[in-house]
Amino acid sequence: MTGTPAPDAVSVLAHGIGAQHDLPLSPFYAFAGAFTALFVSFLALGLLWSDSRFRGDRAGRPLPDPVRRAADAPATRTALRALGLAAALAVLLCLLLGPDDPDRNPAPGAVYVLLWVGLVPASLLCGPVWALLNPLRTLHLALCRALGRDPAAGPPPPPWLGMWPAAAGLFAFTWLELVAPDPASATALLTFLAAYTVLHLAGAVRYGARWFDHADAFEVYSRLLGRLSPLGRRADRSLVVRSPFNGLDATPRLPGLVATVCVMLGSTAYDGFSDAPSWITTVQTSALGRTTTATLGLLAAVVLVAALYTLCAGATRLISGRFDHPLTAFAHSLVPISLGYLVAHYFTLFVTESPRTVMMALGTDNPAPPEPLLGPGGIATLQVLAIVTGHVLGVVAAHDRSVRLFPPGRAVAGQLPLLVLMVAYTCGGLALLIA
Repeated sequence: MTGTPAPDAVSVLAHGIGAQHDLPLSPFYAFAGAFTALFVSFLALGLLWSDSRFRGDRAGRPLPDPVRRAADAPATRTALRALGLAAALAVLLCLLLGPDDPDRNPAPGAVYVLLWVGLVPASLLCGPVWALLNPLRTLHLALCRALGRDPAAGPPPPPWLGMWPAAAGLFAFTWLELVAPDPASATALLTFLAAYTVLHLAGAVRYGARWFDHADAFEVYSRLLGRLSPLGRRADRSLVVRSPFNGLDATPRLPGLVATVCVMLGSTAYDGFSDAPSWITTVQTSALGRTTTATLGLLAAVVLVAALYTLCAGATRLISGRFDHPLTAFAHSLVPISLGYLVAHYFTLFVTESPRTVMMALGTDNPAPPEPLLGPGGIATLQVLAIVTGHVLGVVAAHDRSVRLFPPGRAVAGQLPLLVLMVAYTCGGLALLIA
């Protein structure tokens, strides 16, 4: 959580954001307002929303034909692939040939700010953009053409695999960002990128280009956030304008979905908690060592988020009397919550460090970050609104799914455990802001 930029780039990139725990937040009003918003939303939905209104990938109004033709044109897709590959090669050259100093090398900022944080607004505005830019898809396509092979050739991945590779990849990346001893070093980034490239190209060679759809961590990250974009595709692949709730409702219930969303939530929560003085002291004095202790802390945050969701999902089954719906039935409602956490934690980082990274890449000497757009009070308000809004959207998504799955007499009661979960997540998120 940040109100002002961190004192140096190493500190910023090591934790995603600079540490700032003195924002002008009133704990009483923050918690009371959040609880009121969630409770009132729950009551209003229970009284006024008795039938499912979301239609998933069947919903949406088609965009004008010229727009759809331009978006799907081979030239457009080729240009985007070339852009993604050129950016990846530029980062690689900076890591190999540039100074091993994040204050003078734009590569760490390109990875941790432009890619990781920048995918959030890009995916919200345009949908799953990383699928179009992904340089690994381009490398796989070039390799297949060189070998005279169909890029789609290969058996489908085993059904049980689902999104588990993406969950593991997200955990590995957030470990690199938040736990690794020197995450902004060229050695650390090159090692991660090399291993990531080899693993996913091997998967694509084995299973075809469809491997990237649910296994590539950054594609899945972008796809999940893109579910809340007003732009999307219907089941017939038409490009449409839609309610973000319909996009969210179309989230596939694949194995590993819960783990993926919980990694997104848990890692962001750990990012905030890792700046707390008590945790810093624990890490520094632990007999296990700094890296081991921090790794266990990150893993514990993810496991806690997942355990709370699993517990509430089980209670929902018990209260509703429906034991046939999968654990993933309500996992889509965690996506807007994750988005709220991401906005609250990384907004200031993005608006200050992304221009600095771009100016550095253009050769500007000692580029200074721009002045913050918002003062401490504005940032505090934005953070609270982002977290509360994300949870309210999660309540709406969960309610619509509940009235679809459960008998009318139990639809509202079946949501009580999920409401408790939302309140717990909200209180946890706000506590990290004002700790």
